[in-house]
Amino acid sequence: MRRIDEIRPDIEDGIDRKVLTQLRARFLKVNQGRLQRAMQALSTRQQLVLRLLPLLFHVNHPLLPGYVSGMTPAGLSHYEPDDELLTEAQRFSRSFSYKPYRGQHVLPIHGLFLMGSLGTVAQAEQSDMDLWLCHASDLNEQQLRELRKKCDLLEGWAATQGAEAHFFLIDPQRFIQGMRDTQLTSDDCGTTQHYLLLDEFYRTAIWLGGRTPLWWLVPAYEEHRYENYTGTLLAKRFIRAEDVLDLGHLAHIPAEEFIGAGMWQLFKGIESPYKSVLKLLLTEVYASEQPNVECLSLRFKQAVYANRLDIDELDPYVVIYRRLEEYLKSRGEHERLELVRRCLYLKVDKKLSRPPRTPGKSWQRILLEKLTREWNWDNRQLAMLDSRSQWKLRQVSAERRMLVNELNYSYRFLSQFARKELLTNSVSARDMAILGRRLYAAFERKSGKIEFINPGIAPDLGEDTLTLAQLPVPEAPKDTTWAFFSGSLGARDLENFAPLRRSRELVELLAWCHRNGVIDASTRLSLHPGSSDMSDNELSNLILSLQQSIPLPLPPADEEALLRPSEPVEVLLLINVGIDPLKQFSQMNMHMTTGRTDALGYSGVRENLILTLDQVTLNSWNELHVSRYAGPNALLECLRDYLNGLPDNGNRPNLRVRCFCRNRAIAIAERVEELFSDATSNYSKQHDIRYLLQIKQQYHLLSLKAGTVSHTCVKGLPALLEHLGEGQAQYSTLNLDRGALEGEDLALILPAGRPNCIQVFYRLNEAGDQAELSVLDEHNSLWRQRVPFRDEQSLLTPLQRFLHSLLYRRNALLPLDTGTPLQQLEIQYYRVLPDHPQRPQRLEQRPAPSAPLSHPFYDVQAIVDTVASKPAYVTLYCNHREFSELEYTTELFTAVAQHILSQRRDNARYPCYITDLDLSAVYGEGPVQSVHYLRYKSRLEAALNLALEKS
Repeated sequence: MRRIDEIRPDIEDGIDRKVLTQLRARFLKVNQGRLQRAMQALSTRQQLVLRLLPLLFHVNHPLLPGYVSGMTPAGLSHYEPDDELLTEAQRFSRSFSYKPYRGQHVLPIHGLFLMGSLGTVAQAEQSDMDLWLCHASDLNEQQLRELRKKCDLLEGWAATQGAEAHFFLIDPQRFIQGMRDTQLTSDDCGTTQHYLLLDEFYRTAIWLGGRTPLWWLVPAYEEHRYENYTGTLLAKRFIRAEDVLDLGHLAHIPAEEFIGAGMWQLFKGIESPYKSVLKLLLTEVYASEQPNVECLSLRFKQAVYANRLDIDELDPYVVIYRRLEEYLKSRGEHERLELVRRCLYLKVDKKLSRPPRTPGKSWQRILLEKLTREWNWDNRQLAMLDSRSQWKLRQVSAERRMLVNELNYSYRFLSQFARKELLTNSVSARDMAILGRRLYAAFERKSGKIEFINPGIAPDLGEDTLTLAQLPVPEAPKDTTWAFFSGSLGARDLENFAPLRRSRELVELLAWCHRNGVIDASTRLSLHPGSSDMSDNELSNLILSLQQSIPLPLPPADEEALLRPSEPVEVLLLINVGIDPLKQFSQMNMHMTTGRTDALGYSGVRENLILTLDQVTLNSWNELHVSRYAGPNALLECLRDYLNGLPDNGNRPNLRVRCFCRNRAIAIAERVEELFSDATSNYSKQHDIRYLLQIKQQYHLLSLKAGTVSHTCVKGLPALLEHLGEGQAQYSTLNLDRGALEGEDLALILPAGRPNCIQVFYRLNEAGDQAELSVLDEHNSLWRQRVPFRDEQSLLTPLQRFLHSLLYRRNALLPLDTGTPLQQLEIQYYRVLPDHPQRPQRLEQRPAPSAPLSHPFYDVQAIVDTVASKPAYVTLYCNHREFSELEYTTELFTAVAQHILSQRRDNARYPCYITDLDLSAVYGEGPVQSVHYLRYKSRLEAALNLALEKS
């Protein structure tokens, strides 16, 4: 009889049942070959599990593994165990006796299939068993619970035999409709991959028992009319419905599935790129063929119909490789093809450069040798790949470039495909954005970010011995860099070796080594500190601090965190790395003794002991950043950036501050931690806040306005007073660091500010006959004036009159039609009491001056006018007599002084005070901040009193 290789049935001409039997036999032949290969790689106990599973679902016996109850669905369609298997079962129970099912045609278990890597070239010792258990659609909830429990018990039993098994219950009718309740494989990202999952099932599943797939009997060229074809086969009784299992067809794969599959593989590829590249590229191939996708399962079916039953070429991984090879060669992308070959080789993991561990070669090794000969790989290339477990920095860095390029390319391809197919609905757009952020966080380079170079490429980058050295920069001898060298090298040997890694700053280099696992608990370090003050003890503590603050491995970034902008989670501040702040005393082997121990103002000369800060930050996207701050404003710039980096939601990072320098390390770290804690506790993006800090003789203000912190440095107390007297757009709280303005009454006055209040502070008998007047206005701006002192009444009454006239003008200008009550400003008075042996300097609230406002006084009113592009000019009214700058020009104040003296007894030259001031021409008709009136008042009074003295 002539052998016909290819079978091409035609439903219109009628189908011979023998042809269908022949087709089924071909699929079963391939199936049997793959099952034998799966068994060969399993241990004896694992083989027993796989052989017994069909029987354990076929019968219900109390002494067999997986027994739940007599009500548990049992009976596998068309299954009959052989005598050898029954003998194995009887080892569990001598009383077990198999009774075949008689007269029951429809059994509840329709099929049992093995999925995954078993039976493929990529099968490994640790490969698990994913099993699909297809059951009748009419099982009720109780029966399904019983069956699920039986599967759980069998998973536990398989584990005792050294096999990791996972069962998935499949209702064929619900499956065809895309309805399923669980993930079906570890590569499944949800219900969005129905057809791609079915494609994988048809080309990889190993049938263990029950009905065989109806899909086997439909030629690939009839896939587009699958329902009609199978309907005819069943209606005309070419096949019986109880003999086949229908899970659906693959005539069309929706474009959405390629997005879902690609996103899932990209997500996995961030941590394990080798495992994802093959499936990512297969998704790209399928998507590029849309809508006429020729999926691999159809190619597999065509090969079986054509009687091309070479089990090597039908191996699922070889089938994938052949398709990718064809695609990449057609595009001339040979570099990507080489990456695919490396991924497949590493997936199979047979190490061809070494002899096999057992006598004889496994079929997997023979197949892999065949493929590598096709690829023209030599022993050197094989040895390089086989040594992946020993790969270190240079090999990993080169490989990472290829893998990251591939992942980024896949992301761009998926994004473009989604736009092209108009698939950017809200769900996929959100998922694409999250995925893009994962890729950005994992692989994007930017200033200060520590690059992670080992995303699943090599198992361990740890070095046994490293040498750390500070080296001069040849082009700039004053500059230095830090470098790591492999091994233990002497100082003279350094120039003869290339460093593994070089960085301008030490902490950045240490953070990079820690993040990439180059330094671990067993690494021995040799140190050449160069011109730095680094010691072995400090270096060990720096590494330990990094390990404690950023424990590895990092857990995957939370999806909710990726939906928001990144925010700091862990912050490590390292102070004075490699620097001794009191080096001049250390060199002389001396210790300073001083009562002033504040690290920001140490000793009588107020030395700043905080010279550099290195900030290591891990954010919510798992990005690691290092920033260095040096110079006179290092601490303030670091604190400013830290506060600016805090999120609006109130979350605060876990802050650790460490210092390991030779002198006062613990005190320095505690002072910085206290400062950051204090500044953070006073921090709120909903309010304007200022924070005053003193370092040496300089004052630093951190100002939070409109959600942004800025830093201002002023030198000396007069400059600080001028700065604090500037206007504020709204009330701004002013908080002081504990070391700021030590011994100054301002240390009491400034923190006392209150909104909607004008606060007057006075200190008596300054320099014998002087008093100090200070005012915090309604926006917390400071005005200060030193005036002659005779008594409290004469000191405060002129200011009280002026403030009342100011409030009168303010209230007159406030709108009355807003529907809200007018905000009245309160005036409060405080006296600054000096130091006393029993109590320190303090504030005492005082009543307003007691002299009635109706008491006669000399009224001096000033009105300031402006003309476009010309300086402002002043008109003064002395008890309502007008003195205008237009009339008196530069002699205005002289004329007013002479008039005032003429009104006094004996021409007395005591000071004169402005009692009322109008600035509406300067600042407009709206309310004007009080400090502007007070500052104008001071300038006018200074000019007037100078004229009084000269008259």
